[in-house]
Amino acid sequence: MPTPWKRSPEELHKTYIANTEAFYKVAGRGLDQELDDFMASSALGLWKQTRSLGQQHVDSLNQLYSKGRPQPRWLLWELTDRVVKAGDFLPPLFFWNLTENDARRHTTHSRVFVRMFTNILLYLAAVDDEVTLSEAEYITECSDKLSAICDGAGVMKSKGPLNPGEFVTSAEPSFISQAGVNTAGGASKAEEKAAQTEEPEKPNLEELMAELDDLVGLKTVKKEVKSLMNLIKVRKLREAAGLPNAAMSLHMVFLGNPGTGKTTVARLMAGLYAAIGALSKGQLVEVDRSGLVAGYVGQTALKTQEVIQSALGGVLFIDEAYSLASGGENDFGREAIETLLKAMEDHRDDLVVIVAGYDKPMERFIDSNPGLQSRFNKYMYFPDYNGEELMAMFRIRCKKNGYTLSPEAEEAAIAFFAEMYENRDDNFGNGRDVRNWFEDVVSRQADRLAAAEGEPSKDELMTITKEDFLPGKEE
Repeated sequence: MPTPWKRSPEELHKTYIANTEAFYKVAGRGLDQELDDFMASSALGLWKQTRSLGQQHVDSLNQLYSKGRPQPRWLLWELTDRVVKAGDFLPPLFFWNLTENDARRHTTHSRVFVRMFTNILLYLAAVDDEVTLSEAEYITECSDKLSAICDGAGVMKSKGPLNPGEFVTSAEPSFISQAGVNTAGGASKAEEKAAQTEEPEKPNLEELMAELDDLVGLKTVKKEVKSLMNLIKVRKLREAAGLPNAAMSLHMVFLGNPGTGKTTVARLMAGLYAAIGALSKGQLVEVDRSGLVAGYVGQTALKTQEVIQSALGGVLFIDEAYSLASGGENDFGREAIETLLKAMEDHRDDLVVIVAGYDKPMERFIDSNPGLQSRFNKYMYFPDYNGEELMAMFRIRCKKNGYTLSPEAEEAAIAFFAEMYENRDDNFGNGRDVRNWFEDVVSRQADRLAAAEGEPSKDELMTITKEDFLPGKEE
């Protein structure tokens, strides 16, 4: 029976490299062997909480190697034996040295390490399609130990809860809005009622997760989103129990080609963050370079601040964000970046920024500014849709718009989208190409029906033929 874990080793290794490279850029590459060994040891401790180990765990462990280092060759029996013998979590020696250096030089290298460590363990916890409560608790406990070392060195202090709203741990979670809480100043009942009336309805967590599950493809992305939600839930439980939480960044980088669902997932993330209490509203504000950068000195900061204000309480989604850093040192995009970084710090409890774009340009964008490297350390990869997924998207569009495919058109469509995927190039538009092709098909069907004699029947109005789908191909 095939394993339900569908994430390719290449994708997992890419995630590991993205996270570790962000750390090496601030701490140096001399730690690569120690870091790889430590992450492998942490994975063993994490999976000790797992009910059963499978080949997916072995495959994942074999992807924990930094750029330029040899790939490990773990076997299942060896992994199982080592997991059983795994001891308690011990912070590595190099981490203690990092915190001491941070205290002397007023740097935050150890803080970047804690975030990187948490991200990678989350990915590893999800390789069997489930992040259990015990795994999530293990991750937070390990992060807490690392954070305590930082606190002792005077480098990183606890930032408190992600949101002052109360987390209610019932079967159907509900959240008390900030506007409806009676503060020390004592709001009147009339003021409370007015505030509650104006407060928008909170997004429904279950409905949003169901919508996420219904998206075509994106299995890895769905898994990572669910893992992140589980971690936030556990953090809220720890907060309610009076336990400390390590600092955690919710900002993300979405990497992938156009039409791979990045904007759709960003919208769902905004709602999910609000539903779980990490954001107060949950709206998505989508912009690109033109929405942030002005044409005159001093105007870019004002324009960017206006956009940020509209996004407070929700997610600011910046598409093709790499264009902000593509114009040289005197380009106004640099001013937008600096304004954005300041806002991310000033509003870190109620603003999430997601930047998106092609893989390589986005990597150069993050590398262009140390502030971007420290604030963006969660990466999600959106792979191209394969032929079956493209076909599924086309069927959904047909169903939603009241069309059906004839058997011949169905067969032609399956072959067409398989070929589209196999022959894709750098301009491949994924879901956008499906949408454009659907619109072309509908237009050709309308031309065919308009040219026919007599008024078409309901079935004829609904049916897409092979000729409609592939011009010049008769049934």
